[in-house]
Amino acid sequence: MLEEIIIAGFGGQGVMSMGQLIAYAGMLEGKGVSWLPSYGPEQRGGTANCAVVVSDEPVGSPLVTKPTTAIVLNNPSFDKFESKVRSGGLFIVNSSLVTRTADRKDITNIEIKATDLANELGNSRVANMILLGAFLEYTKIVTMDSILESLKKVLGPDKYHLIEVNKQALEKGASLLMEKTI
Repeated sequence: MLEEIIIAGFGGQGVMSMGQLIAYAGMLEGKGVSWLPSYGPEQRGGTANCAVVVSDEPVGSPLVTKPTTAIVLNNPSFDKFESKVRSGGLFIVNSSLVTRTADRKDITNIEIKATDLANELGNSRVANMILLGAFLEYTKIVTMDSILESLKKVLGPDKYHLIEVNKQALEKGASLLMEKTI
């Protein structure tokens, strides 16, 4: 198994946190992982993306040029990464903020109004976790339990109070695929 993932959006949307969670969860499960961040000119509000590789084997390179999955949270990221997803891959889009629809027929396109759903949960900042929950349900690359354990490391003790809303968001994203309501 080899999953090469690009996660992209504006700084402040939790792009890096999503990547870290996948990488930490993979490590907890004894998989080979890498996480490579890339920031635009500004951390908050500028563009940001990260590449994550999860494999049953040691990871030879952290570079991802033709991802098996791209998760995009904004229009610039959609424009940049739609064409890069390899044929047969997965393209997950926050359709609350992305105004285009993927034209490609050779990839699986999943559109989720993640920001709208996060607002319904009472915290717009967990839109990323809704997308991550859907990704986990679709790929089964790591378990939800490993992601929840990894949240403690990514958030840190001063933000443990946010674990519950993040868990709700992950479960919401996963349930969308289980119910096939997207």
